[in-house]
Amino acid sequence: MKVSIIGGTGFVGSYLVDELLVRGHHPRLLVRPGSEEKVQSRTQCDVITGELSDRHALEECMSGAEAMIYLIGILREFPRRGITFETAQYRGFADSLEAAREAGIARVVLMSANGVERAAVPYQRTKLRAEHLLAESSVDWTVFRPSVIFGDPRGRMEFCTQLKGELVDPPLPATLFFPGLNPLKAGEQPMSPVYVGDVARSFAACLDDPSSFGQVYPLGGPRTLSWKEIVGTIARAAGKPGKLTMPAPAWGVKAVARVMEGFSWFPLTADQVTMLMQGNDCDGSRAFRQFNIEPTSFDTAALGYLEGN
Repeated sequence: MKVSIIGGTGFVGSYLVDELLVRGHHPRLLVRPGSEEKVQSRTQCDVITGELSDRHALEECMSGAEAMIYLIGILREFPRRGITFETAQYRGFADSLEAAREAGIARVVLMSANGVERAAVPYQRTKLRAEHLLAESSVDWTVFRPSVIFGDPRGRMEFCTQLKGELVDPPLPATLFFPGLNPLKAGEQPMSPVYVGDVARSFAACLDDPSSFGQVYPLGGPRTLSWKEIVGTIARAAGKPGKLTMPAPAWGVKAVARVMEGFSWFPLTADQVTMLMQGNDCDGSRAFRQFNIEPTSFDTAALGYLEGN
């Protein structure tokens, strides 16, 4: 089938294009001007150049397609540049859904995120609103909520590559946050890292599976680890098994981040600290069983790509 993808040049999108082509589907991608070269297997895809806010480009991307997949998500917003959670994660999806329905598309798949039901920060609230909008529509819908996603970044932003650059590579000890005043709890936050290829296979497999209609699937890898264990695994994969760590109070880091987060060079925001302290663990076994996927474990073997990044 022809599948319109919004966000197809990103990290997950590049793997999804590969998976769709393997399964005999034909991707149609909306691509920002100047990003055409980021499209995987470009000659096998339809590339429609235009901004998410360009209604004509959206309509062209949906034309002739039988399904639409929305992947766009951002980790932080920069309102002065027009980059906001509201625009990227809700308004953009609402416009895409409307264009899909007008084009006669009856199958829509949305990438949300694990933990959005907490609705504690704008990132979570906008993704949750997008879920609700989709659930109230008349299309055959499916929502996936991945935990943190890892895998070879292919030149894009990726969870482990970012942590390696910010926490493992610098000579200072890696920071482990703790709640309240107890440093003994530093780095205990649970995570269920999920491999990007398993995420892409889940999206592709659900397209023509009626049993996935109207379902919300958590996507977590087969191992749940603490933040400290994740940092240690990344350090070993990067050839730095003796990386030192240092506890830091989450409330203090949040206070600094709230002042500095307006600068793009500052590595995190107060809301990101909030979400980290919530943890990000979930059980992805229901989806993996249904779509016949043997999930990849988060370990040093799976992180071999860090040696070159």
